[in-house]
Amino acid sequence: MKLSFLRGLFFIVLAVAGAGHPAAAQDRAAGDSSRGKAFFQANCAICHTPNLGPGNTVIIKQGPTLVGVVGRRAGSSLGFNHTKALSESGIVWDSATLDHFLVNPLLAVPGTTMPLPVPEATNRLDVIAYLATLMIPAGVTLSNSVVQLLPATVEADGGAWQHAAPGVKHHILAAALPPPFRTASAGNGPQVVKQPAGATLSVPPGFTVRQFAAGLSNPRLLRVAPNGDIFLAETGARRIRVLRAADGADAPSENQIFAAGLDQPFGIAFYPAGDNPQWVYVANNNSVVRFAYGNGDLKARGEAQIVVPQLSDSHGGHSTRDVAFSRDGKRMFISVGSGSNVAEDMGKKNPQAIAEWEAAHGLGAAWGAETRRANILVTDPEGHAPLRAFATGIRNGVGLAVNPETGDLWVSTNERDGLGDDLVPDYVTRVKEGGFYGWPWYYSGSHADPRHAGERPDLAGKVIVPDILEQAHSASLEMTFYTATDGGAVFPAAYRGEAFAALHGSWNRSLRTGYKVVRAHLEHGLPTGDYEDFLTGFVVDNHSVWGRPVGVAVAHDGALLVSEDGNGTLWRVAYAGQ
Repeated sequence: MKLSFLRGLFFIVLAVAGAGHPAAAQDRAAGDSSRGKAFFQANCAICHTPNLGPGNTVIIKQGPTLVGVVGRRAGSSLGFNHTKALSESGIVWDSATLDHFLVNPLLAVPGTTMPLPVPEATNRLDVIAYLATLMIPAGVTLSNSVVQLLPATVEADGGAWQHAAPGVKHHILAAALPPPFRTASAGNGPQVVKQPAGATLSVPPGFTVRQFAAGLSNPRLLRVAPNGDIFLAETGARRIRVLRAADGADAPSENQIFAAGLDQPFGIAFYPAGDNPQWVYVANNNSVVRFAYGNGDLKARGEAQIVVPQLSDSHGGHSTRDVAFSRDGKRMFISVGSGSNVAEDMGKKNPQAIAEWEAAHGLGAAWGAETRRANILVTDPEGHAPLRAFATGIRNGVGLAVNPETGDLWVSTNERDGLGDDLVPDYVTRVKEGGFYGWPWYYSGSHADPRHAGERPDLAGKVIVPDILEQAHSASLEMTFYTATDGGAVFPAAYRGEAFAALHGSWNRSLRTGYKVVRAHLEHGLPTGDYEDFLTGFVVDNHSVWGRPVGVAVAHDGALLVSEDGNGTLWRVAYAGQ
């Protein structure tokens, strides 16, 4: 294709976009909208829709609709609660501003909750060209076509944020779940605001909570090294940060970048177990790497060593990966989330093809673009053993943890959206080797997903019910077991062996839920099925929140550390006695 034609095509795209940056356009080749569509479907469609619904209604997902985005003021799309940072940025989306934003959203608009960049220039130009084709139909006024959901009654909705408080107990039974679509599927994404004056967090009596660090860039998963250093993934910034603080300190004394230039890092693990690990493992978006390590290292000793070069063939969708090691140190577990909500475009196989596929990939394993996704994978710590499915049908197992008492592998999981306010429950659960947990055909046992009705009757009765069901749309992220036995902030003995999980918060629920840390009860290492609120107070109202918990970890002195990515802060919960 001649360069003159490419430039002409790009100027057409700019004209459609209403862009006023011809000088910048002369320095760039044109994007290809068909390639951009494929990139969008693989990487963006799980959060953003390129379509309008029946009657030209706006479809709201976890992110705003991108229909008519080109030429629109940033933070102004309907039916979505944008961050204040984006709404007040003054940006009007055209080819140049989209290109600048997608290079690194967190740097372009500090405070945005869009954490994932498109670093490759060709991909950016392609997807921008595709976005320019997403036009609002002639004669349609979107302001008149948004479906306004009537809020549920707070008094009747036990999962609503208004009821959250330390000590409030929850026990959700799979047998008592409502039918699909009992309520409409809501688009109620939060507007993240600064902590309001006077807003405080609540913890149980005898505990204190205070801010430990601020100014972090999209802080995600936390892990504490044996010497007490706090390792934190800043996924959007592509780096691992390490914080050091003396026991009981109000703030870190050291704050360093341990490693940078990674691929959407999330999971962190120290190996081998014990007081003197030799390696820090990092789960990237599509690989596992490790860095040589000695106690007290604030910077990586050398370049990353590749342990697992590729986790799946497909990209996009759920990006977080966690990594953990078995108690005996012989196996490495890696969680890989799905590429979609419910494998809408996966296609079908006949019974013979299914049997052959499952023989190689595990019971209920998905295929196509979902191959080796929605799974917990396993290999050895060196990555020599063939990567295989340890368990399947786990839609987005964000956080892994090994129970130090029993050796069981546990996972904290985000379930699917679109079936109403109270479906499908998120969960934390023990993971059975060879077990199938339902996605995409079933959920919470043998509840059939109506979007795949009748497709896999052979799986009915083979789906494991998770141990602890959480309120649907809570967005359960990292989990940890409380193991501290001494230290100035150590919790009472009743907390020992229990689990904590960070609930990032809902977008697909008419009355907000989540935005808290919960405590899951175990007896002698076995889950009771119930959990209770532990740290609450991040919600302002049904439109706004000031914190979104992500990571939980136990500090050297027994305090519980909590990261939140709404305002980039780290919190410390300590026990102070009666």
